[in-house]
Amino acid sequence: MPTTEPSPDAPFFIVLNAGSGHSETELRRSTIEAVLAAAGRPCHLELVDDPAELQAMARSMAARAIAGGGILVAAGGDGTINTVAHEAVLAGCTFGVLPQGTFNYFGRTHGIPEDLEEAVYALLRAHVRPVQVGVVNNKVFLVNASVGLYPKLLEEREIDKAQYGRSRVVAFFSALKIVLRPARHLRITLELDGKERRLRTTTLFIGNNRLQLEQVGMDGLTEAVEEGQLVAIAPRPMGRLGLLGLLVRGALGRLGEADVEAFAFKRLTVRTPAVYGRKRMKVAADGEVEPMAMPLEFRVLEGRLYLMVHGPSRKEARPAPGTGFETA
Repeated sequence: MPTTEPSPDAPFFIVLNAGSGHSETELRRSTIEAVLAAAGRPCHLELVDDPAELQAMARSMAARAIAGGGILVAAGGDGTINTVAHEAVLAGCTFGVLPQGTFNYFGRTHGIPEDLEEAVYALLRAHVRPVQVGVVNNKVFLVNASVGLYPKLLEEREIDKAQYGRSRVVAFFSALKIVLRPARHLRITLELDGKERRLRTTTLFIGNNRLQLEQVGMDGLTEAVEEGQLVAIAPRPMGRLGLLGLLVRGALGRLGEADVEAFAFKRLTVRTPAVYGRKRMKVAADGEVEPMAMPLEFRVLEGRLYLMVHGPSRKEARPAPGTGFETA
């Protein structure tokens, strides 16, 4: 793990997710390269067109960053940042972010500009700050992870984004469609601090991001994230109208007034009753959905991601209006 600041001429190893159209991607590439060239900083940029190749490219660039005394950088949305950050934690290299997504919770939390040119300039002036990450089984998440209804919502959103484009309005209506469909409740067993309890809910949401928790109205638990914990939120059993109300409260920043169960933790194990015979469950981590083997173990790793940050501290940043990881 890095224990000192990178050298002033440390090269950047940048993974850029194409994501959008050709012209927009080329503009992003040229912007990044032009700013770094003007500053005299070495830059090795790799463009990823196929999402299936993103993890392999991130792993390769992490190895190059370690070998070259450089900084691994993710340019893309929260999903791209998650994938590259996962490899940064594994490799133990310094990590930078050029946020290009819809919500950009991670970047905004750490005061990283959403404008690409400004983000590159900020990266040049940044210093290392260790930050915490969450882990579900062996998968890192920076913002949130979830099971149940929320992964279905994200899958629907990806379909709608492909047809209607990327926006917060599209994201809201994708969620609306999902909550109005019949939904099965999850019956899960939680093991927390050596004690077991049963829970019935439509979704279990695990948060690691103060800004997102503030935005949906769970202000009372934001300090837990600042103090090295994760936050679990689970709506109590309800029908479609109840879920619709939950969605509206979340959009208005009033989720804390809803009928939800919420608590902070450092380690949480989630199981399903043996009668279901469930061996795998779909898990969403920072917007990316994949099946994972049961049981699921959520835990926090403090200070294991060495992030390049410039500007306000995590506590000062405000929301915009509206792995086989072993701890030492």
